[in-house]
Amino acid sequence: MRFDSVHKWAATLAAAVALAFSIYNFAELQKKPRIDMTLPHLLRTGPVDNGTTFQIQPTVSTRFKTQDVEVIRDARLQLTPVGSISSLKKPTFYWHESGTYVYDSASDQVNYRWSSDPAPFIVSQDKPQQPTLVFWADNWTFQPGQYEGSLQMSRSENRSPLTEKFCLTVSKKAADEIHGADQRQIFFYRDDLPKFHSSGKAPACYRRETD
Repeated sequence: MRFDSVHKWAATLAAAVALAFSIYNFAELQKKPRIDMTLPHLLRTGPVDNGTTFQIQPTVSTRFKTQDVEVIRDARLQLTPVGSISSLKKPTFYWHESGTYVYDSASDQVNYRWSSDPAPFIVSQDKPQQPTLVFWADNWTFQPGQYEGSLQMSRSENRSPLTEKFCLTVSKKAADEIHGADQRQIFFYRDDLPKFHSSGKAPACYRRETD
């Protein structure tokens, strides 16, 4: 009788624990996905028409499984001159398109290809996104100095936007390089080069690789 009683209590406890886990899992699945956005170590920029193109490939993902998905409705880029160039004109960037970079083994080149118009995209646990977002600013170009930037992604259902900030340092050499470049020529800027981190001067900012 004592064994039967213990067995019944153990079975009841196991059932209660299983029910609690089921309720928890169901509740977790009903939650809105928690989205993270991470900026890359590399940015691309260069002249286009009478202005400037700015390309950035963030990673947008969620680590949590839910039945719902997140819709990124819009992307906005802001770049503000600061410090000694704070009085300069601030560019007005707009999301021009999304693209991708494809390696061509025949020419040993990495070539840009258009992939989509500026349009909403879906993020879920099994479908993270790494779009190359292409922004244009008309009638504007870089001047030597430092810039504070932010990438903002608006989400569905009036949820607060995802925002990541960064800084960009453009040397006189890099600015002259852009001013003398051919149309749609692209230049790389990175935030992870050891020579800049060891210098102690704005180590977290994106800098031209050749500076």
